[in-house]
Amino acid sequence: MRSDTLDPGVGWVIAQRVRDYRNQLGLTVEQLAERSGISKGMLSKIENAQASPSLGTLVKLAGAISVPLTSLFRGLDEEHDALLVRAGQGVEIVRKGTRIGHRYELLGEMRGPNKVVEPMLVTLNEHSEVFPLFQHPGIEFIYMLEGVVEYGYGADRYVLARGDALQFAGEIVHGPTELVKLPIRFLSVIAYGSPRH
Repeated sequence: MRSDTLDPGVGWVIAQRVRDYRNQLGLTVEQLAERSGISKGMLSKIENAQASPSLGTLVKLAGAISVPLTSLFRGLDEEHDALLVRAGQGVEIVRKGTRIGHRYELLGEMRGPNKVVEPMLVTLNEHSEVFPLFQHPGIEFIYMLEGVVEYGYGADRYVLARGDALQFAGEIVHGPTELVKLPIRFLSVIAYGSPRH
């Protein structure tokens, strides 16, 4: 394959990965060429991004240095998710214990089967006699945007106002225990310790 048939960035990434792996193994170009069955001249061209290797050549190289084929492409600009949620456009969700005047607005959730973080805007507009208490895996971080709320965490109570932050383990029973000054809005971010399905 001629070098002009492949994005030059790909050639440089492959060159760097091959050289890095060869050096980690303490091999010379000649030793890796012999181990992989690729000529020394071709290996030198690959390591200097002067030639774009064929798939077969990449398979031989990966086998010779005992790495997955995909590891030779690490460092390429990969697709990364970015999620924009405009003001007031978050997905409204109903959580166990949701009451009238309590709004939970999911602000983002990345694609994929595993949930690692869950950001939510919570709005409490009406008094409620019974407050829902929550438990969930992970760590929760709350940042107050508006109003005043007494927030329960286990046996403790915290009065939170605009600008206050509270972080705690989600496994302990928690939630608003008194709505002191309405409306109340806070950002809640749950970070799960490991991917959650």
